[in-house]
Amino acid sequence: MPTKPRYKLPTEERLIRSAVHYLERYASSAANLRKVLERKVMKACAEHDRDPSDFAALIDKVVDKCTGSGLVNDRVYAETKTASLRRRGGSRRKIEAQLISKGVDKDVIQSVLEHDSGSDMDAARIFARRRRLGPFRTDGNRQQRRDKDMAAMCRAGFSFDIARRIIDAQDDADG
Repeated sequence: MPTKPRYKLPTEERLIRSAVHYLERYASSAANLRKVLERKVMKACAEHDRDPSDFAALIDKVVDKCTGSGLVNDRVYAETKTASLRRRGGSRRKIEAQLISKGVDKDVIQSVLEHDSGSDMDAARIFARRRRLGPFRTDGNRQQRRDKDMAAMCRAGFSFDIARRIIDAQDDADG
């Protein structure tokens, strides 16, 4: 007895429903939505022995509809992602890297970061507080852990100067 295919072949209606369902749960850039739909099409095509490139125009059409209707807006996505990462202590470099990985255009990223009111120094202080680095360390062996704390700050995308100023601050109000 043959098993029923798990995935149905994509149609415009199915892809729109999938896109709306995804966008209800997650904020997304146009390029990221395209990747999500391409993965869905790849699974269905693998099951039905079809070529995924046959559905490329259909994916483009669905992404264009979502962009045209305002469901997807790369600038708004970049602004909200930037604000969210800043609140959690994200550096400018980390924000750029995450937005690039989601397919946001570099011009949009630069424009959003130019209008960003947060500074790397404030973000570094938040990051150090969240990770209990430098002056926020509670176990008392600050000097022994200084190099590791500096490395953590630099891996998070902060410059050496900012990392040094935060880690070497006398108390959590300095920096």
